[in-house]
Amino acid sequence: MTTAPAMASRPQGPATVRVELGERSYDIIIGRGVIEGAGEEIARRLPGARLAVVTDQTVADRHLKHLTQNLTAAGIDFVTIVVPPGESSKSFPVLEQVLDQVLAARIERRDAILAFGGGVVGDLAGFASGVALRGMHLIQVPTTLLAQVDSSVGGKTGINTQRGKNLVGVFQQPDLVLADAGILDSLPPRTFNAGYAEVVKYGLIGDAGFYDWLEGNWRAIAAGWPEREHAIEVSCRAKAATVAADERESGARALLNFGHTFGHALEAATGYSDRLVHGEAVAIGMVLAHEFSVRLGLAPAADTARLVAHLREVGLPTRIAAIPGGVGRDAEGLVALMAQDKKVSRGKLTFILTRGIGEAFIAPDIQADDVTVFMKDHMAG
Repeated sequence: MTTAPAMASRPQGPATVRVELGERSYDIIIGRGVIEGAGEEIARRLPGARLAVVTDQTVADRHLKHLTQNLTAAGIDFVTIVVPPGESSKSFPVLEQVLDQVLAARIERRDAILAFGGGVVGDLAGFASGVALRGMHLIQVPTTLLAQVDSSVGGKTGINTQRGKNLVGVFQQPDLVLADAGILDSLPPRTFNAGYAEVVKYGLIGDAGFYDWLEGNWRAIAAGWPEREHAIEVSCRAKAATVAADERESGARALLNFGHTFGHALEAATGYSDRLVHGEAVAIGMVLAHEFSVRLGLAPAADTARLVAHLREVGLPTRIAAIPGGVGRDAEGLVALMAQDKKVSRGKLTFILTRGIGEAFIAPDIQADDVTVFMKDHMAG
């Protein structure tokens, strides 16, 4: 990854980031108010396509009318499918309901599913588009910061099971991503901050200059100033480059999972509940990855302290003890959950560790006993 440039006067109009995947390449359009042109953009790229708009009740109440009016003005025929908000919708029963409604509406293979929501809706609708009629077009219109910089880009889709997070799914690249920075103004601070954890991740894994910039500009990002669009663009460019180089996560793309092996275990231990949302789990997980790297003699403790200070300043949790109600698992139980992670290879744990801010790397063959001892110490501290 390259170092983010200093913030400069932004040109008029949205930014476009291209995800280069040959015939399956697509654009991410980033800007304030890009939903205003959604219908026209979709009609131009998928002429004549009907849409199944999948959203959750919260987004529907706030924003669905705005989007559907735009689609209607562009002459696009559509049906809407509304699911309950929250992680519980990433499940087999809700997936089945979505698929049934898509089929009942006689949506065809050349039509599209439009995911209008946060990461849950994007993962659920994306999975549905990959399996309905053996594959349909997909449009992502993410409405949270987390979805705009992470889950809507790159083609990962899936649902949760009792065995873990995102263990069932498909790679399904979208045809288009529309990231409207203005729609984030309506997010509660906790939801916005959860997405900011994923923005921080891009600095931590390979762009120390971007991390430096975030430390000085996070308030402007939260306030919705042009720095927000800049942060989204830099994050999307980083992910687009990584996905283009390693679409199926056979190598370097695994770096994007920095903090996630720890974080996913914490989410599972808390029952995927509102006590700990995904971005908060990632924030704690990134701190744990830094602390574990220090324990192994790989990274300076000063970088961990710097990360903790920044996340706390933003309002994100940094320790397991900060999770309301606790995790209900001891260290062994949490490590057992990590052993069910998708990044396990032939029973051996793989972590993304670091040599310092901007220097993450893939560490295979980590011993479970070492992780258990580390987790015991963290939880006791």
